[in-house]
Formats: sequence, C-alpha cells, structure tokens
Amino acid sequence: MNNIKFRLIIMNFLQYAVWGAWLISLGAYLGSLEFTGLQIGSFFATMGIASLFMPAVVGIVADRWIPAQILLAICHLFSGAFIVAASFQTSYELLYPLMLLSVCFYMPTIALTNAVAYNALEKEHLNPVTAFPPIRVWGTVGFIVAMWMIDLMHYTVSSKQLILSAGLSFALALYSLTLPNCPVCKSSHDANRSWIDAFGLRAFTLFKHKKMAIFFVFSMLLGMSLQITNAFANSYLLDFGSNPEFAHTFGVEHSTILISLSQMSETLCILLIPFFLKRFGIKTVMLISMFAWVLRFGLLGTGDPGTGVWMLILSMIVYGVAFDFFNISGSLYVEQETGPEIRSSAQGVFMIMTNGFGAFIGSYVAGVVVDKYHWPDSWFIFAGYAMIVAILFWILFDYKHVRNRA
Repeated sequence: MNNIKFRLIIMNFLQYAVWGAWLISLGAYLGSLEFTGLQIGSFFATMGIASLFMPAVVGIVADRWIPAQILLAICHLFSGAFIVAASFQTSYELLYPLMLLSVCFYMPTIALTNAVAYNALEKEHLNPVTAFPPIRVWGTVGFIVAMWMIDLMHYTVSSKQLILSAGLSFALALYSLTLPNCPVCKSSHDANRSWIDAFGLRAFTLFKHKKMAIFFVFSMLLGMSLQITNAFANSYLLDFGSNPEFAHTFGVEHSTILISLSQMSETLCILLIPFFLKRFGIKTVMLISMFAWVLRFGLLGTGDPGTGVWMLILSMIVYGVAFDFFNISGSLYVEQETGPEIRSSAQGVFMIMTNGFGAFIGSYVAGVVVDKYHWPDSWFIFAGYAMIVAILFWILFDYKHVRNRA
C-alpha cells in the first residue's frame, strides 16, 4: 500500500473513533444521571449548533492563516481538553457547556481531515475521487471499533467513555503534526473576498429556485431524524434490563454492539447508491430513505431484546439505507444541480440544513416527545413524522428522472 494512503487511513480511523467513543453511548450515560429527555436532546443539538458556523470559521482560518494539519491538531487539543473537563461533571449546568465547547472544536475537524487528505493525495499525484473513498471507509471502521471498546469495557453508562474519546483526540492531535503540510493561500484575491462569499452564503440564492428550495426544506425536515436514535436508542435498549425477561439478553448487555450494526450497514449501503441513483433518480432514492426511517423507528418500537430481537436487528440494518440514501445521495444531487462557482458553498448549505438546523430542531423536539409520551410510543410518533414527510415530499418535489443523467 502507498505510504501516504496508510497514513491517511490512520488519520481517518482516529478521527471517527474519537466520535464513536461517545456519540452512541452518551445518551445512556446521561440517562443514568437522571437527565430528562429534553436535556439529553440538548446535548445532541450541540452538533447542530456547531455545524451552523464553526466549519466555516475554521475553514477560513485554514485557508488564510494556519495550515490545515496544524489547525487539526489545535482543534483536537481543545476538543479533548473540554471533554476531559466534562467527564468530571454530573450537573447539567456544568456538563452541557463543556460538551458544547468540545463539539464546537470537533465538528470542524471533519472537514479539516478531508482537506488534509485531498492535499496529501494531490501531492502524490493520486486522484482524490478514486483514492479517497477507500481511505474514508476506515473512518467508519474506527467509529465501530470505538463503539465496541466502550461496550466491552462496560463504559456505556460511565464517564470513562469521555476519557477514552479525549485520549484518542490527543493521539490524533500529535499524529496530525506529522502529516504533509497544507499551504495557506494569502493572495490578494482571497483577501478581498466578501464575508458573504467566505461563509458560503452566496449559495443561499438557490432558494430562489422552487425545486432547490423544496429540496433544502425537506433536507432539514429529514435531518431532524438524524440524531434521534443516536440520542435515545442505547438508553431505550438498556431500559429493557429492568424487566427480568430481558435483563440478561445480548441486546441489553451489549446494546452498543447491537447498535453498531447500523454503522456496518451504512458502510455497505454506500456501494448501492450509484446503482439506485442511475436507475431511479434522486426523488425515488430520497423517498426510499424516508420510508426506511419509518421502518427504523417503527421496528425499534415493536421489537424487544428477546423474541423480538430480529426486529431490532432489522432496524439497525435499515439505518444504512435511511442514512446513506439521504445524506450521500442528497450531496450528490446538490453537486449535480449547481454550477462550479457555488458548488462548494451549496454543499455547505446542504450541511447547514441537515446537520445544522435539522439536527438542532430534531434533537430538542425529540426530547420533548420522549418526556411526554415515553417508550415505545415515542418511536411510533417519530415513525409517523417520517411518513408524513415522505408523503409531502412525494407530492411537492417535482422531479422527472432521466436515466442517463445520473
């Protein structure tokens, strides 16, 4: 294997292992602290808050003043430090702001690792389009490995998951300093760019076009589903442990490993996207994603870790379709429908609508629903919401697929 590819694989593995160490299990830990559903939802809304502005701000700094690999190290140092501080807190008033600060420094590192990888591959005269995906998939592997570590070390309801995440973050910070340099650009042209262009706000003019406006609005509505199972699935499975019938089942004792099937499915479903987009087009693919969310939530509500464990397993498998067919296919649609002058900014708008506004609103609303309706009724409410979004999208999104255009 090319040396630079192996080095970038290590970078991606660590990058997503940092996240996997707490993203799926944090909700269960917060539940053990007796936080309300609304409070738990607020922690997952921090990713929406951070996605609204931090990637753009850090991206400008990396472009103009600090090389991306150095800034990657700095961000992981701060993110790790704040999450260590968070691990010693048990009150909402202290734990929440520390997690928010940690996430604000973590979220931009996703884009920074991509920038570092593209720069390194181009220096080696390798095509990022073909060389990067096999490297990036190791990030998902790192996420899954971290989840399994948390489960097998019995950290699912312990603050030690945050310590492990911080350790991985510090390791990546040091490792980042060994990666190829990413030159900054200080040309007069870049220096004179308006803040509107720098923050990618020019792409919001796409809302003038009815089809794109509808697409972005539904991206936000579907994005509201993204963090629901991250926040509540683990604690939901652990709640079955109070019933003697389920107390010693695999789904309760190793709930994080069971949920990791979602990430495994996600990795495999990426391979299906080109075929489905080419054959059916973006509208059908997005509808498949929406109905997959209906199944994801409905199966969680009807399944159990005993005789109904097959429904939980099927829910995890369906997640790959629900996530990839929306997130990745939507990104490819934006790429196809926008010109080169705003293409990158348009991707930023897509991220803001889904991982920003969508995740922020969805996390808080989900918390309110859980507090009011509890389990399993909350899952059926989420499934009904996804069904309504799917029907409205089918009616309102006017798109005629031409098979050879995808």
